[in-house]
Amino acid sequence: MNIKSQRFSFRRLGALVRKELIQIVNDPSSILIAFILPIMLLFLFGYAVSLDSTRVRVGVAMEGRTPESENLLVSLRNSKYLDVTASFDRRFLEREMVAGRIRALLVVPIDFSRRLHSTDNSAPLQIIGDGSEPNTAAFAESYLEAVVTLWLQQRGMETGAPVNSMIDVETRNWFNPSLESKNYLVPGSIAIIMTMIGTLLTALVVAREWERGTMEAMMATPVAIQELVLGKLIPYFLLGLGSMVFCTFVAVFVFHTPLRGSIISLFLVTSLFLACGLGIGLWVSTLSKSQFVAGQVAIILGFLPGFQLSGFLFEISSMPKIIQFMTWLFPARYFVQALQTIFLAGDVWRIVAFNSVVLAGFATLFFILTARVTRKRLA
Repeated sequence: MNIKSQRFSFRRLGALVRKELIQIVNDPSSILIAFILPIMLLFLFGYAVSLDSTRVRVGVAMEGRTPESENLLVSLRNSKYLDVTASFDRRFLEREMVAGRIRALLVVPIDFSRRLHSTDNSAPLQIIGDGSEPNTAAFAESYLEAVVTLWLQQRGMETGAPVNSMIDVETRNWFNPSLESKNYLVPGSIAIIMTMIGTLLTALVVAREWERGTMEAMMATPVAIQELVLGKLIPYFLLGLGSMVFCTFVAVFVFHTPLRGSIISLFLVTSLFLACGLGIGLWVSTLSKSQFVAGQVAIILGFLPGFQLSGFLFEISSMPKIIQFMTWLFPARYFVQALQTIFLAGDVWRIVAFNSVVLAGFATLFFILTARVTRKRLA
């Protein structure tokens, strides 16, 4: 059926928006995804998921008992990053590491004190890591080396003994001084939540209307294509902004994630990303007209790239070159980078502006595609 094109009417658009808002309020799944699911994801990534290694379980094999080895053991036990199990039986600690109860083993040889007082001041220690968990083993080895180095420096200052590593290194970390992973996991999780609201929820809801035939009924009315698309987009855009405000409040006041940027920049990038997500969701649902297919495609185009290819959990620079190139094709990469910059570094407008322009381009592209596909369905 060929429908004669109508002039754009704000009155009809307002009626469509009110209809969608009433439908959202009466739809428990929309409220669940917009407000209940964000709480679950934020607490999951804020508390349950952590890339920080604290209280790493290590063993210390004391082959000899001397004042120096005992003093080193005390320093190891005083470290807040290590959970130390000491024993004079090395085989016992090796069995513990095989069983996975400790992740690294420091062996203090029987001639440690004698060699420490020798003329070359060389007293080698052996560190054995559990390679079955490479990241944890690397953390454990680094912590052990750091504590031993600090102990040698303190001993050198107390006794006046020459220590080759007597270098005063002052370390300072920008943007995330405490190096807590939640400070960048929480902003990244907000991007995942916005993806689910913008892409997945919209695709499922609109596809459901295609299945029930209500979209065909809307097309039989004198509604312009632009009104129909905007009438679907605006209510979920407002729902996404409301969820963003809620997530930001939880991130700042519950997880104490710093927000060093302005609300204006946060609103700008969120609005553009929501427009992208809504455009993808409308486009997918219009093409598929099936909730199952729309959900699967929305996950492939929205959720999975947002989770794996955005830099949220996995460092993009460590990915293969072909995968690094693919990350440029998904809006989530730009949104995660902008969010982490706004939260941790502030309004670095060179970064915020670049990502905003790209997101605006994606939003325009999917809005045009949705309008064209919908127009074809009217013919």
